[in-house]
Amino acid sequence: MASRALAVWEHRKVVGLLVRRDLKVKYQQSILGYAWTMLEPLALTLVYFFVFGVVLNADRDMPAEAMAQGGFLLFLVAGILPWTTFGAILNEAPRAMITHSKLITTMKVPREIFPIATVGTKFVEYLLTWPVLLLFVFFLGGRPSWEGVLLWLPLAVVLQFVIGLGLTLLLSSINVLVRDVERLVRIASRILFYGSAILYPALMVLDSDQVPEWLKTAYQINPLLGIFEMHRAVWFSGFEELTPGPIALTSAVVGSLLVLVIGYWTFRRLEMSVLKEL
Repeated sequence: MASRALAVWEHRKVVGLLVRRDLKVKYQQSILGYAWTMLEPLALTLVYFFVFGVVLNADRDMPAEAMAQGGFLLFLVAGILPWTTFGAILNEAPRAMITHSKLITTMKVPREIFPIATVGTKFVEYLLTWPVLLLFVFFLGGRPSWEGVLLWLPLAVVLQFVIGLGLTLLLSSINVLVRDVERLVRIASRILFYGSAILYPALMVLDSDQVPEWLKTAYQINPLLGIFEMHRAVWFSGFEELTPGPIALTSAVVGSLLVLVIGYWTFRRLEMSVLKEL
């Protein structure tokens, strides 16, 4: 495994070339270009703000002080922007090998490079949304802290990359052999979106008397719950209700690493079968 990691590092320039190529192809015939990276999640944020914030009053479990320092709109933006990146990774993961099939069969490079490039492209797009997020933080009165900037944010970004890469390695290799994976991923994406506290505070589930304790535990085991709570904790400092609890935090770290290990093991195990199929 160490030798493969070294080989990937030696070919890191190829990853950079693939990322730039993918971004160029995506935006070359678009008038607004990378602005679409921000416009789509912002449009969704406004829709969800009306439905969940105004109609369903999903902000009732947020601390009153937090409502005065960014409020539910910042809560949504801070969750939807990183989710847009993860959702894009999840949707493109099954086709990461198929999309680059010609390059895979002609270039003598580690095959892990292609899933890494797929994830890397989405993270570049995520970085492009940061100016908009910071504008929301500034105008809505968000309260970032050193703890959030130095701890929660780097940890959230790293874990999101780790779990995204693990899923891409796993799904891209299996999908070459079993094409049903793409359809299953679309269903799983919707379930994870509504099950990861993107549109509502996790306390709505954890403090509910109608949700059994075993289901609350299962809910917190989802690694994405802790990751997206970290993303939001950056901008709502001082509110323990909006930071990941011990179970969610542990699940985020352990779950992300476990997904990466399983994904890489599966990728290596199926590599020769995938090459024959491509």
